[in-house]
Amino acid sequence: MKLQKNIITIDEDYIARKIYIIRGEKVMMDKDLAELYGVETRVLNQAVKRNIDRFPRDFMFQLSLKEANIPRSQIVTLESGKNIKYLPFAFTEQGVAMLSSVLNSDRAIQVNIQIMRMFTRLRKMLSTHKELREKIEMLEKKYDQNFSIVFQAIKQLLDIGKEKSSRRKIGFNLTRKS
Repeated sequence: MKLQKNIITIDEDYIARKIYIIRGEKVMMDKDLAELYGVETRVLNQAVKRNIDRFPRDFMFQLSLKEANIPRSQIVTLESGKNIKYLPFAFTEQGVAMLSSVLNSDRAIQVNIQIMRMFTRLRKMLSTHKELREKIEMLEKKYDQNFSIVFQAIKQLLDIGKEKSSRRKIGFNLTRKS
């Protein structure tokens, strides 16, 4: 077994800030991945294009011009006056996993392990939030049922008041007739 001398660690928060939701998918951008892997973006994209069969649409997709321009402050950061030369690629969790085999470097493998752990952690957090949301919805349904019982009781009380007013009053009528 070979010991790794240079273990690369990247701050988890840094990786988490590089995960975006685009088209309903959790993705990482080519520029951010290239930075993490220690290569230029064009080198990463060239490696992907040479192995394009490994990256079907559910592993990677290219942003449209509109998608690249709208969240420019978050995803595509350009110096003022510059335009986008190439539309960026977005990699899903599976696409990121495939990148380590395409780039085939020790750094890519180490960084990929950390990224996969972050995706797993995010998935667990989202499932926990989903469970919490489901519990809240269940409580809301119970609350609504209890609340409807309260309203029914109030309506019955109002109906009792109507029944009394429609009955003939008992007693003397003190109004004078002239």
